[in-house]
Amino acid sequence: MLSTILFGILGLTSLISASAMIYFKQPINSALSFIITLLSIAGLFALLGGSFLFLVQIIIYAGAVVTLILFIIMFLNIKEEHLPHEPYKARWILFMSLLISPFTAILISAVNSMKFSPLHLENFGSIKDVGMALFTQWVLPFEMVSILLLIALIGVVVLAKREKSHD
Repeated sequence: MLSTILFGILGLTSLISASAMIYFKQPINSALSFIITLLSIAGLFALLGGSFLFLVQIIIYAGAVVTLILFIIMFLNIKEEHLPHEPYKARWILFMSLLISPFTAILISAVNSMKFSPLHLENFGSIKDVGMALFTQWVLPFEMVSILLLIALIGVVVLAKREKSHD
């Protein structure tokens, strides 16, 4: 019973903060709403018993990624006059929500009609199981992503040096 109440609270919090992230005009307010969304999702992982996913969500996403986003926002020092004028933003959000709602209803009815087998959550999201899966059957994609991120990092450094040399 308590887990159902916590699930409802965390789910509602994540939906409201994600909506607020889209609606806020100031980037810093959107980033703070993003932090609340990520923390709510981490709580949902904790309810499922996914300790590894919970920790990754907190440390990497809510910690490192959002800190980087906040640093970039503060570094850019975005002023109110530089933000775009969006007089019909609320109308567009409402219109798009109404446009998406039939597809959402179809998706909800499709999920409700599915037959699910009971979950066995003894080792769900544990560090050992994630590590074993990552470094046995997913080792090649893991290394490919590592190489791709390294290439992106080298590209950023090269582009940054090229822009500094033109100044």
